[in-house]
Amino acid sequence: MSLQERFWEHKSLEQMSQEEWEALCDGCGLCCLTKLQDEDTDEIVYTRVVCPYSDPQTAACTDYANRSVNVPTCVQLTLQRVAEFDWLPDSCAYRMIYRGQGLPDWHPLVSGDRGSVGQAGVGLTAIPVVVDNGKLDYEDYLIEKP
Repeated sequence: MSLQERFWEHKSLEQMSQEEWEALCDGCGLCCLTKLQDEDTDEIVYTRVVCPYSDPQTAACTDYANRSVNVPTCVQLTLQRVAEFDWLPDSCAYRMIYRGQGLPDWHPLVSGDRGSVGQAGVGLTAIPVVVDNGKLDYEDYLIEKP
């Protein structure tokens, strides 16, 4: 099945096929940054730490199909979670469509170029990420929400 041209402009997240849902992801990788949650306030803070399956050069998961098995804390984004996960970056296409906004010019569906995300300075490739080796103190790598 081929993607319908500019499907995100006339379909809600609920109406999208699985292929369209997957295509909506811009591949920035920001959702893969390790986040910490304060036990008392529930505040979520970002770190620049990514799991060993994240490729810092491309921002892609090197084993996407098995991501939740490889990293049990890796949660799959679903329609319900788009509304719940306010920690998703404001530039996240799922959040933008959920809020009734259009996609930015740098989004690959708009630009036609997967490299446009990095060229726009968006995503993991714009952050000096650190790959988790199991021995890091995450608090040493705190950053502002991207």
